[in-house]
Amino acid sequence: MPIIVRLDVVMARRKVRSNVLARAIGITEANLSLLKSGKVKGMKFETLQALCAYLDCQPGDILEYLPDETTERQPIEFKRAG
Repeated sequence: MPIIVRLDVVMARRKVRSNVLARAIGITEANLSLLKSGKVKGMKFETLQALCAYLDCQPGDILEYLPDETTERQPIEFKRAG
């Protein structure tokens, strides 16, 4: 996937432990672990906002777009909420 999650790097630079961060932003350690490993298909903006607020960073510090050769430039279909 062309989205790289760098949460573990930001946490290491800030010297923040997983259990402390999970408790502070209101998610389980298991879910934080999945976020750190990039094994999620999405993240709520609310969670991203809480991460950025606690870690004093920008979303771009946590997430990076890095397309590979197999990533085709095609329009993406968005699902409508409702």
